[in-house]
Amino acid sequence: MNLIIDVGNSAVKSAVFQNNKLLKSYTCSHENFFELFQKIRKEHPEIAFSILSTVIHDSYNIEKILEKETKLLFLNENTKLPFKNIYDSPQTLGKDRLALVAAGAEKYKDSNLLIIDAGSCITFDFKNDKNEYLGGAISPGLHMRLKALHHFTAKLPLIELEEYLPLIGNSTKNSILSGVLNGVEAELDGIIKRYKADYKYLTIILTGGDTQILSKRVKNGIFANPNFLLEGLNYILEFNKTQ
Repeated sequence: MNLIIDVGNSAVKSAVFQNNKLLKSYTCSHENFFELFQKIRKEHPEIAFSILSTVIHDSYNIEKILEKETKLLFLNENTKLPFKNIYDSPQTLGKDRLALVAAGAEKYKDSNLLIIDAGSCITFDFKNDKNEYLGGAISPGLHMRLKALHHFTAKLPLIELEEYLPLIGNSTKNSILSGVLNGVEAELDGIIKRYKADYKYLTIILTGGDTQILSKRVKNGIFANPNFLLEGLNYILEFNKTQ
């Protein structure tokens, strides 16, 4: 049984897998990880292996707990991966992007695959039908755009994200929401269209925290999978057990 830990900028996401099946997922703050780990250990005493992916430097305490209680794989640029990585600067590639491509390599090995992760940032990652990772793009996410409009202007308010609104904003609030949501929708549709022009039989995965909102707005055919990153980390762990 595997314990998957993804440490993000604002929270820690955890999941328990058995035979590549997601049994349960959890979310907590950085400071509450120890309490959550005790709960997970009690619910799933069979856990023997773990993988840690982190985007922050101060994750030593989490690493220490996992090393003591499980056989830990710490994901870094030297970790063996189930795909060929031809990114020019692999040492700068985000661990979340590695995990997403690993999930794609496992589920869509012989397909051209575009993975869109809609979180704090919107990342685009492309894997070809030879199971080679070429790279992609990074763009500001929905919440980052709303915060930027407020932070870099004198009078625009900080708006909370809402799911439905008309194209023509009839207030400052609705104008901001229209600009951000419709702008991201047009961005995603446009980038998908360009990838489809260059690569036939393209499969598209949409994942991340804003999957629910964007999956209803993007016109191109996509598969929405909010757990794609956690699945990818589990595949990396399973792959390294056999190396």
